[in-house]
Amino acid sequence: MAGAAAAGEPVCPLFHEAVELVGRRWTGAILRSLMDGPLRFSEVAAAIPELSDRLLSERMKELEARGLVKREVIPGPPLRVRYCLSPMGHELEPALGELQSWARRWLSSSN
Repeated sequence: MAGAAAAGEPVCPLFHEAVELVGRRWTGAILRSLMDGPLRFSEVAAAIPELSDRLLSERMKELEARGLVKREVIPGPPLRVRYCLSPMGHELEPALGELQSWARRWLSSSN
């Protein structure tokens, strides 16, 4: 397999950091919801109903701080905030799409 570490070789720390970042609870679902285009906070919350507003807010701040998500304030009244993937976040789309395909193939109830 191309790019795979040899047996006993340490895993690349940047790969590990990326997996931990995207793999944090609900982060993948948030990123996936934003792949369809910019959304307001309430629209992201509606797309992931099991996610609490508190945790969504925390994750959005983390994703913005890491540069994966951009926050845009739309002048009011009423003042609104919209979130979208940054260029760095958009670069994750192929990987997240493949993960979604893998999940449908291997994690479906028929397996």
